Amino acid sequence: MKKLLYITANTKPEETSISKTVGRRFINNFISESKNYTVEELNLYNENIPEINDRIFKGRGQLASGADYNNLSEEDKKSVDRINTLCDQFLSADTYVIAAPMWTLSYPSRLKSYLDCIMVNDKIIKISQEDVIGLLDDKIRNMVYIQSCGSVYPKIFNSKFNHAIDYFRDVFKFLGINKFEHILVEGTDPSSVGAAKAMENTQKDIENVVNKFSKDTSTV
Repeated sequence: MKKLLYITANTKPEETSISKTVGRRFINNFISESKNYTVEELNLYNENIPEINDRIFKGRGQLASGADYNNLSEEDKKSVDRINTLCDQFLSADTYVIAAPMWTLSYPSRLKSYLDCIMVNDKIIKISQEDVIGLLDDKIRNMVYIQSCGSVYPKIFNSKFNHAIDYFRDVFKFLGINKFEHILVEGTDPSSVGAAKAMENTQKDIENVVNKFSKDTSTV
């Protein structure tokens, strides 16, 4: 069986969160088309996401191990163990779905903390004196980023407002993800489009992305 890792970054419960609601619709659609998948969920606001410090990392991206690990405090050892767990969970997935709102033209800080945690040398990335490369090209992987935002931005200005889309596309491409898609839930504020209509408008996008991904996964 393949695995889809569904990551949410929103303080709201699903029943009041637009990004999580659309995320759930995507997951349900995807699983109905891809029977060879299981889903593992990670709610970043309900989980322990360690804060990176210089004791945990010996150098940029190098997680403490061996003697260094033994010299850590019990609290830092727990953080290292947790980072390893999060990293291994991420590595084991074939498809990633991230659902988050736009916060200050970007994304929730907990999501950045999570990415910082899993960028472990010799696991997710490879750091040498000559280069830094991503290590996720060992198998076919797909990723979709689902973002909700209050306004509707003209496409010509998307790069000025939807910074999260460009950021995650660049990061996951660097890591070796084969395919990146995004779904925008735009105009959720009542003065713009409204939550119900904004979510309804994403249905075609959900179907299109699910169709692309299910075709890919049916051949591997």
